[in-house]
Amino acid sequence: MPSSLPALRQELSISVGPRLPDGQPSWTLHDPVRNMFFQLDWPSFEMLSRWNMGDAETILAEINSITALQLDSAAFNGLLTFLGEQQLLQAEKGSAPALAAMRAKQRGNWHQWLLHNYLFFRVPLLRPDRWLTWLEPRLAFLFSPTFRHLTILAGVLGLIGAYREWDRFSATLMDTLSWDGAVLYGAAIFFAKTCHELGHALTTKRYGCRVPTMGLAFLVMWPVAYTDTNEVWKLADRKKRLTVASAGIITELGIAAWATLAWAWLPEGGPKQVAFLLSTTTWISTLLINASPFMRFDGYYILSDYLGLPNLHNRAFALARWDLRERLFALGEPAPEAFSPRMNTGLILFAWAIWIYRLILFLGIAVLVYHFFIKAVGILLFIVEICWFVALPVWREIQVWRTRWPDIRHSKRARRSAALAALFIFIFLLPWPDRVRSSGLLQPQTRLALYAPPHATLDALPVASGQAVSAGQALIQLSSPELDLRATESDAKYESLAWQSAAAGLDVNSRKDWQVLNDQLAYANAERVAVSTDLQRYQPVAPYAGVLVDIDPDLRPGEALKSQEYLGSLVAADRWQVVTYVDEEAVRRISKGDRALFIADGMAGPARRLNVVSIDRDASRTLNEPELASLFGGDVLVREKNGSLYPEHAIYRVVLDTDEALPATSPAWRGRVTIAGDWEIPALRFLRVAASVAWRETGF
Repeated sequence: MPSSLPALRQELSISVGPRLPDGQPSWTLHDPVRNMFFQLDWPSFEMLSRWNMGDAETILAEINSITALQLDSAAFNGLLTFLGEQQLLQAEKGSAPALAAMRAKQRGNWHQWLLHNYLFFRVPLLRPDRWLTWLEPRLAFLFSPTFRHLTILAGVLGLIGAYREWDRFSATLMDTLSWDGAVLYGAAIFFAKTCHELGHALTTKRYGCRVPTMGLAFLVMWPVAYTDTNEVWKLADRKKRLTVASAGIITELGIAAWATLAWAWLPEGGPKQVAFLLSTTTWISTLLINASPFMRFDGYYILSDYLGLPNLHNRAFALARWDLRERLFALGEPAPEAFSPRMNTGLILFAWAIWIYRLILFLGIAVLVYHFFIKAVGILLFIVEICWFVALPVWREIQVWRTRWPDIRHSKRARRSAALAALFIFIFLLPWPDRVRSSGLLQPQTRLALYAPPHATLDALPVASGQAVSAGQALIQLSSPELDLRATESDAKYESLAWQSAAAGLDVNSRKDWQVLNDQLAYANAERVAVSTDLQRYQPVAPYAGVLVDIDPDLRPGEALKSQEYLGSLVAADRWQVVTYVDEEAVRRISKGDRALFIADGMAGPARRLNVVSIDRDASRTLNEPELASLFGGDVLVREKNGSLYPEHAIYRVVLDTDEALPATSPAWRGRVTIAGDWEIPALRFLRVAASVAWRETGF
């Protein structure tokens, strides 16, 4: 400990703070130059209140003699280090180089400055304290119990109205999902967030605190409104700080309540649409963004004030890192802070939830940054995001492990953890049996679908659905008055020309036209043959023995049919096959002869063991089995255009055979196909996919 103490800065002030969770009192130290606040515990306050004694040993002796505290030099040195790091001490003569070095370290070099300001920076826009002082008493009615109760009633009535007209509410939501709707939503979000920040600012002024600035903060170039409410740390009442922290959410929920009620009661028109936009944006943004405690938004400060734990994230992270090291290495180190067992477990789980949430969020932001910028810049910013938010925290924890290596190397639990890690890596490098799963269609290998020709009329159904037929047997009898007329005309024309051609040889005058008549006769005969061929389409016969299935039971003789209307199918009850489609990653892992299993959807159909008999070498341009499309419950993502289904990604057609016969009661069954593919090392698959994506995205 130093023999003489450095002087504290004269402008610092200390005020009474709320009691800490363990029951001890707290004080708040205010640095007005930077408008920063520091929470002091009882030992720190006792030492600072005697700072003018000028000697550390004298201070500790007096504290230990007249209070219940028993402090040592380590506690005093910790406080002294804290005061120096936070620049709360007066600058001494000759300390300019040290202060300059500290400032340079804080600012960093130019690329560190650029990185920090790309990831997060603030732009103050307003100094609202003066006009907030004028506005707050004029809006005092917003804080009254009467207005609060009316808002709750409005929210209940609005939700009831939205529930009763949910179909119209959801339909309106879908109608606004357009570019024009996006502009309107942007305006609604701007209004709601402005009111949100005003809620914080007015509540802060109501409790007598100053609001120095309001503006925009940019988190990875994404704008977020902010209000500087640091002065609420002056409040000793934790409930008041909690009210300030939750004021923005309460404001947005109030807007949502009144807007939902307005939507339910207003007639159709512009005001109703505005009410709908305000209702949806405030409900969604408040519940999904502002109320989240995983980022430093309102939910974080509400939870922090509720638990009485300032700097909640960092304290939870420190505790979770300590717990991780103890579980892995059992070093026996003391916890960073002492909490109850329940609070200890809750903070550790909370820290892990934040890490997982931020990992997903920052990966998503990195992908968005990549896609919204030009490719070269996007790749660079993507790497920055991953390194800063994912790799850097992991590297820092590994550095901590390195400093504790002498203790770790002698720990039995560390050896056990290393063995488990090695086992996991070994398993990750072992080949594993692979299964390729997709939707498939079980259908006969021999199948003839019957469709109605143009202008057809049903004359008779000689074969019932499910009845066996023999080869050459008539299946359906159709007719077409237009085609019958063409047949009569062509026969009459042919007979007339045939008579004229035969008589031309007996008449001298007609003999010179004999060649022309023969040409016309040949043309008439070709036309008659064409009509006869068309008539055969109206009298389909079975080309092979089988079963006629899928006949519509509502079909009646004399009924006119639509062109290409499906009439039924002729199925040969011999061999069946399954048709499925797999992506380019899966097609590499299967080959001819692989075993497979088919299970019909809902377990209502047959389950069959299969073998792969063919795999297309080229990707399918269209999907010929609509039952397998995602539009109809299958797995293949498609888009429909002009009646054809086009796959969204490259897919390959795979045909599987089964030797088991099935009754021909239905032409097809849809179900799940599982193919036993080649064994593969998981690590190689991951590396191959990563390399493929990197190769594709870099444009080489």
